[in-house]
Amino acid sequence: MVTQQVVAPPARAGMFLVLTVDDGSEDVVRDLLGDLSDLVKAVSFRNTRDDLNLVVGIGADVWGRLFGELPRPRQLHPFEALEGPRHVAPATPGDLLLHLRARSMDQCFELARQVAKRLEGHAVVVDETHGFKYFDERDLLGFVDGTASPRGADGDAVVLIGDEDPAYARGSYVVVQKYLHDLAAWDAISVEEQERVIGRTKLDDIELPDSVKPSNSHVVVNTIVDEEGVEHDIVRDNLPFGEIGAGEYGTYFIGYAADVGIIELMLRRMFIGEPPGNTDRILDFSTAVTGSLFFVPSLAFLDDPPDPVDATPAPTAPVSPAPSAGSGDLGIGSLRRSPGATPS
Repeated sequence: MVTQQVVAPPARAGMFLVLTVDDGSEDVVRDLLGDLSDLVKAVSFRNTRDDLNLVVGIGADVWGRLFGELPRPRQLHPFEALEGPRHVAPATPGDLLLHLRARSMDQCFELARQVAKRLEGHAVVVDETHGFKYFDERDLLGFVDGTASPRGADGDAVVLIGDEDPAYARGSYVVVQKYLHDLAAWDAISVEEQERVIGRTKLDDIELPDSVKPSNSHVVVNTIVDEEGVEHDIVRDNLPFGEIGAGEYGTYFIGYAADVGIIELMLRRMFIGEPPGNTDRILDFSTAVTGSLFFVPSLAFLDDPPDPVDATPAPTAPVSPAPSAGSGDLGIGSLRRSPGATPS
């Protein structure tokens, strides 16, 4: 396999770790990246039936620190915060994303623990969320989540970078957001009204007819169709999370795509509205508290991360003195194109 396993069956358990890397710890992180495949094998070997899977993302702010002047993937940039008329999508720090999935939490936890041991004193976990399968793939709002997310070969076609950025082919992009739900307000409205918020029936997960489905329903807002009538998908692998004692209930959104612009358009439609003001009704009950964007490199890149590229220009050769008149030497020498600046 030359790709990280972005597209996978829905997990029964998952962990999402977002970390920032300390200055001066770049060598440690590169060494860890190259060892992650072996760590996954070591942990998963104890119970191969649990299908332990790890996907790693790298943020824009740490890219230059890890790889010097190596050109960035074309669409890698910091997450852009959105401030709409009623709702805000914040941008929060994140240099590394670890997306862990398995049939049971023990393997996710053990792999995360081994990674944390390697990064102790070198990185800080700024967000840690433990997700779980909730009944028949439902979120804590009671609706099936991820119905339209493509799987298998269709999913790969959606998430894997191709010829548009050949240096990073078989990689992907991922956006993560942590949403907290106001379940008291949600439970106070009728099931019929909840269905109009989402755009699907609650019990049997059937999309509402266009004549009934509001333009600000979650389904409509997140359906992206271009001018030629082609619908553009992303792969979601959301999981619910919660703490009873803290009264905290939410959904961890994680979306993968070869073109991160599709996810960003969905978020603009949710928080700003199209037309402006027609924001996603689900945001009346769900508040985004984090937001980060990462590049997901190919497995080949991850297993053998490149050393930092030095863009310092080579010393210029001394200029030969101009030929004296009548010497017969035209002084042409060899013509060389001076190296241009490497794009970031």
